[in-house]
Amino acid sequence: DDENINSQPFMRWRERFLNCLEGINRASAATGEVKGSYLNITGATMEDVYKRAEYAKAIGSVIVMIDLVMGYTAIQSIAYWCRENDMLLHLHRAGNSTYARQKNHGINFRVIC
Repeated sequence: DDENINSQPFMRWRERFLNCLEGINRASAATGEVKGSYLNITGATMEDVYKRAEYAKAIGSVIVMIDLVMGYTAIQSIAYWCRENDMLLHLHRAGNSTYARQKNHGINFRVIC
């Protein structure tokens, strides 16, 4: 799942998640290897994010992704949810350039890693 995809009219998140899992299951069956994908659960509100995370878990995903642009409180909130629900969380640096362009802003990206 791409880090910049949310839920555009031509590619809604539910259908995209199902298509991703279908491809993962097909590839696993064909190769005998464990496959996976980071389903992007980034949303406009935490309610949207939790809804997408619950759905991803329900259809068999074990890892989800959010974008840095959601903010630190949202990152921590979904990190707690993932721990409680045995899910892996990938934090994509989409939005990092807002911090990285300015070299002396005083924030190191490692702090939120």
